[in-house]
Amino acid sequence: MVNFKSVRINDRRRFHPDGAPRETASEAAEPASAPVPADAPAAPTERATRAKEAAEAKEVEALREELVAARARVNELARGLQDSVRDREAFKERLSRENERLRDVEKAENARLVIDAIDALDLSLRAADDSPLARGVRLIRDDLISRLAGQGIERLALTGAPFDPNQAEAMDTEVVADPEADGKVLAEVRAGYTLKGRVVRAAQVRVGRYVQPARA
Repeated sequence: MVNFKSVRINDRRRFHPDGAPRETASEAAEPASAPVPADAPAAPTERATRAKEAAEAKEVEALREELVAARARVNELARGLQDSVRDREAFKERLSRENERLRDVEKAENARLVIDAIDALDLSLRAADDSPLARGVRLIRDDLISRLAGQGIERLALTGAPFDPNQAEAMDTEVVADPEADGKVLAEVRAGYTLKGRVVRAAQVRVGRYVQPARA
């Protein structure tokens, strides 16, 4: 049996004379790692990461500003489009009203020929009796008035109504004994006509004027 305690170590490169192992060259050359201070500069990889994050944050902010500007521009264009649509609709309405007014003017001008014919029939009927001929003339006159009404041209009925200078011309005044008849239309000398509430031709009328009787 070999006694290891009595074995003597002759390789002094790796062991001390007392048998303790020596440090290798690589172990002796490697210094002990020291703790990294908190304020030490970052490693190159960490600096690159931070720079990349900063660049991305700056790009995101730039994109956000562009988005805000684009939304403002879209809202501006939308308002402009709405204003354009409103202006176009308003123009169409004005054009439609103007065309309608021109049609009414043309209609009124064309109706004047019929109105003149009705005036002539009215004069004939004032001097006529209730003969069959007079009844026939009256039927023709009423038919022409009905045709005008179909075109929106209405014959005014002013007898007994208060005198309105917007609808009639006072051709004469007549003294009346009844104060209730003062300022009212007593008779129509010539009939008046309206189209959609607008006077096409003013009537000619006689107006009552009340005069208080003199006391003895």
